[in-house]
Amino acid sequence: MVFNTGAALLDAIVLSVVSREPEGTYGYRITQEVRGVLEVSESTLYPVLRRLQKDACLSVYDQEYGGRNRRYYKVTERGVSQLNMYREEWRNYSSRISGMLLGGGYE
Repeated sequence: MVFNTGAALLDAIVLSVVSREPEGTYGYRITQEVRGVLEVSESTLYPVLRRLQKDACLSVYDQEYGGRNRRYYKVTERGVSQLNMYREEWRNYSSRISGMLLGGGYE
């Protein structure tokens, strides 16, 4: 992709992925889903997960799976609020950019 992916966009995408699972989801699965839309490495995503946890947008718990602990991430109320704000901002931003790039002007 030729366009840069900023921290806010990564935060929004990660929150969106994690919010799809009411009980949360684990890091590797998050990485795979994000990679479905963006070219990012695990070394890029794990700091995003830690930052969102530090900002109280994600809670974390460990659960045994196949004899090993797997770390799960779950969206908090604050994370839902943040995701809703990102969604609204994205609607406005993408509409203006699409209008500019694809013709028809912008609002």
